Amino acid sequence: MKRLEITTPFCAVVPVSFGAIGIRSPDEAVLELVYLPPSFAEKSPTNWLAEQAAGQVKRYMSDPDFHFDLPLANRGTIFQRKIWAAIASIPLGEVRTYGQIAQEISSAPRAVGQACGNNPFPLVIPCHRVTAASGLGGFAHHDDAMGFHVGVKRWLLMHEKIEGY
Repeated sequence: MKRLEITTPFCAVVPVSFGAIGIRSPDEAVLELVYLPPSFAEKSPTNWLAEQAAGQVKRYMSDPDFHFDLPLANRGTIFQRKIWAAIASIPLGEVRTYGQIAQEISSAPRAVGQACGNNPFPLVIPCHRVTAASGLGGFAHHDDAMGFHVGVKRWLLMHEKIEGY
């Protein structure tokens, strides 16, 4: 399945410790949150929802216990949404493996990994809390251990005080 191409410009870009988070929220729901490298400049919110989302991202960055409360666009397939719901139920401070999530929803670990990589709402749906059985695993369809996205996953796990990765 081809990933939906997003052409809507960012309605806000929030600088964070590992780079930035781009927010796409053109209507009444957040369309996408995107991990961005540090080269992206801050962008002030262009609408009320982007302002809300930016504020909530900042609150999470200062307090990993913060719980997001944003209207999210209806994205993904029914199957992906089932996986994302399982991921969203992982408590702060804990991780699950791709295999554990797969077993929970009667699927396969690779399918869980694909859905994690297609998650349009990272942080809100904390796919960084899903790891490989033998270690960290990939992140956002990237598995380069020294790459930007896997570095973001490590940072988020450390931010949430999850050790061993």
